[in-house]
Amino acid sequence: MFRKVLHSKIHRAVVTAALPDYVGSITVDELILKTIGLRVNDAVTVANCRTGARFETYVFRGEAGSGKIEVNGAAAHLVEPGDAVIVLHYAYMTDAEYERWRPTIAIMNQDNSVREVGHYYPHGDPSLGGDAPLEVSGSEVTRESTARDREPRRAEPRAGEPVRRTGERR
Repeated sequence: MFRKVLHSKIHRAVVTAALPDYVGSITVDELILKTIGLRVNDAVTVANCRTGARFETYVFRGEAGSGKIEVNGAAAHLVEPGDAVIVLHYAYMTDAEYERWRPTIAIMNQDNSVREVGHYYPHGDPSLGGDAPLEVSGSEVTRESTARDREPRRAEPRAGEPVRRTGERR
């Protein structure tokens, strides 16, 4: 039996353009694609961290090093430039494949450069007692430090805060 599981993830990339009159897709900087093993035409789910909107589309290759994260076509109405998004790619795997698989995660900077690359462990990292699912290459990252590092980039309001954009009238 095959199950749909996480293959790779771009965590909190910043939308650089929303182009509703362009052919549908999401254009992603080629360097990001190579970093996580995402391919042109792969199907992805995109989650807008500001609104909670989710949509499915497919990948176009953007110029390497451009930092482009452009949402095209009808889905462009679900984002605005500056929104933080999470791009999720799934794969179908057998249970045996799943046991060996470690999804690749790119944690992004504000400028859409890759800050860190990590891998999720499906059963938690055994060296950390099995309860910390994220291993990040090249640095010691705990759940607490990961949350702290993300805090300044938080685009969504805290529970109970009103949602307002710069320049919005009350």
